[in-house]
Amino acid sequence: MQDPELITRRDWLAGAAAVACGAVSQTVKATSTSPVKPKSVAAVVSIYEPKTHADVLIGKILEGWKQDGGAGPALKLSSLYVDQVSDRDLSRRMAAKYNVPIFDSIEQAVTVGSDRIPVDGVISIGEHGNYPFNEKGQQLYPRRRFFREITDTFQKYHRVVPVFNDKHPGPVWNDAKWMYDRAQQMKVPFMAGSSLPLTYRKPEINVPMGGGLEAAVGIGYSGLDIYGIHALECFQCLVERRQGAETGVEWVQYLEGDAMWETLDNGLVSEDVFNAALAVVPKVRQGDVREDPDAGLFLFKYNDGFLGALFMLQSVNRTSVALKLKGQQQPLATQFEEREEPAHPHFAYLLKAIERMIHTGQPSYPVERTLLTSGILDRALNSRFQDAKKLMTPELAIRYQPVDYPHAPLPDLAANPSQPLAK
Repeated sequence: MQDPELITRRDWLAGAAAVACGAVSQTVKATSTSPVKPKSVAAVVSIYEPKTHADVLIGKILEGWKQDGGAGPALKLSSLYVDQVSDRDLSRRMAAKYNVPIFDSIEQAVTVGSDRIPVDGVISIGEHGNYPFNEKGQQLYPRRRFFREITDTFQKYHRVVPVFNDKHPGPVWNDAKWMYDRAQQMKVPFMAGSSLPLTYRKPEINVPMGGGLEAAVGIGYSGLDIYGIHALECFQCLVERRQGAETGVEWVQYLEGDAMWETLDNGLVSEDVFNAALAVVPKVRQGDVREDPDAGLFLFKYNDGFLGALFMLQSVNRTSVALKLKGQQQPLATQFEEREEPAHPHFAYLLKAIERMIHTGQPSYPVERTLLTSGILDRALNSRFQDAKKLMTPELAIRYQPVDYPHAPLPDLAANPSQPLAK
């Protein structure tokens, strides 16, 4: 759905006089708080309303890390495409305030209405909005369409720049794999994923890279698709640190009811590790967790034999992961916090990783992690749709080398994004 009152390039150029007469400029703000010259980005978003992902990511480029007019990333928003416009839309007001042109096509946004690609990167946010669901409960956000039109523009104008895709590509597996393959073929620096692997953790735990890992259990909450990817990425960002990882997943299965709890009773999944994960998340329902009528289990086996178990519960309202390290008697467990103030800060740390990619031309961490979790989620939802059938997944033999990228409160948001991370 398109808004008939789009800000055209002519309107944008005409508005430059207002900036000269004293309107606040995001470029001035960025350069006044950082010695680093800002890189320009185009944003392609599904919808831009208060507290949507577009607001808490793009809003930080425009108004600073805390969205209070203070210091922000060394990025400048050069253009905007908004797929759907509602009566709660923020994009028109923000674009007018910060002199950003809104275009009615993705190609125009990426080219900023010109005959070339002048931007240094593209942020694609296909999250929130009025989009249909399929029979498996996946909301069919236009992430593949956005990425196709972005990369078609790269081909047409013979220039490639880094692209960030919010949350998981797809969400359907075939679309996710198509997006990944196209990025590989075109040599597009490509990142994707959730903000939660970068958020604050409570308590802080030390999981060494390349260490021995005996067991891991994750707990997620809310919708299987929309929040399942958050929980899987939190799980994967820790278990990928095990020795020899990552080589992908051999099979995936979805269980519920008695079948899911039997995995604890028969020892397939460690009850001690599950209890440790459960202990660090807040509860919204008292009583025996096994009485949760909407609980489900994503069960999956990695190619190296390690077992993944992620319990999706409606009796909690946060995500956690517990791990049993070799040589340690007690499991370690942590909650992935979702602080709301100031301005959902976990998205500031996600944007810091995006900023680093746009300045260096290299992803801050491997997109393969998000591709793998996207595949696990899609296959789990397929298993659920097929009456808990165990699905063999040779397509998920996804290898990558994890990196030790920091989470909140590191890295320093004011750090130079073109320089190596401080250890």
